Amino acid sequence: MARRDYGQYCGLARALEIVGERWALLIVRDLLVGPKRYTDLHNGLPRVPTNVLATRLKELEQAGVVTRRVLPRPASGVVYELTERGRDLEDAVIALGRWGARELAEPRPGEIATPSSVIMAMRSTFRPGRAHGLTVDYQLNSGGIALQIRIDHGRLTVTEGTLPRADLVIEAGAGLRPLISGEIEPAEAVRNGSVKMSGGDPALLDRFVEVFRI
Repeated sequence: MARRDYGQYCGLARALEIVGERWALLIVRDLLVGPKRYTDLHNGLPRVPTNVLATRLKELEQAGVVTRRVLPRPASGVVYELTERGRDLEDAVIALGRWGARELAEPRPGEIATPSSVIMAMRSTFRPGRAHGLTVDYQLNSGGIALQIRIDHGRLTVTEGTLPRADLVIEAGAGLRPLISGEIEPAEAVRNGSVKMSGGDPALLDRFVEVFRI
């Protein structure tokens, strides 16, 4: 694999030689959510040219970060998934996501959020130390994406989909970012209609913001 050579005897330089090319870490981000077909990856990264996506996947395979697996019957096709070495990038990806979240303002023209990007955003901003003693199931609806968010004494599980027995359903949409960033308090977000909730104790919205606030 042709790698960018920084001429530095440094672990960070070595890491960037592997995952520093454009789109590489976003591919890793999406695969941290779970195995995906090539089409799933491209749908989640619609701006990446198909030849670039194929090249990045090949490079990540050669570096031992990604592997391919043939799905057993009755399913068919091939999925890409992270190796153990690839999964070791999780802490770095989450730290970078938390760091970059502070730079987010209103979306730029043409920018999108995908289920995988929102799942990883929630995992990045989650503060387990603030969730001690909290056991709760949320359904978060944001921008046409529905997520199941389960918190169990400092442990977080986030998956795509609705949660019929959620303790609280949060309809956030564009109101999610200012809520999590601390630009607006939960009570004000509810009053101005940027955030809506149903099916549970309103105090659970305060806890949600507490454990995910950047």
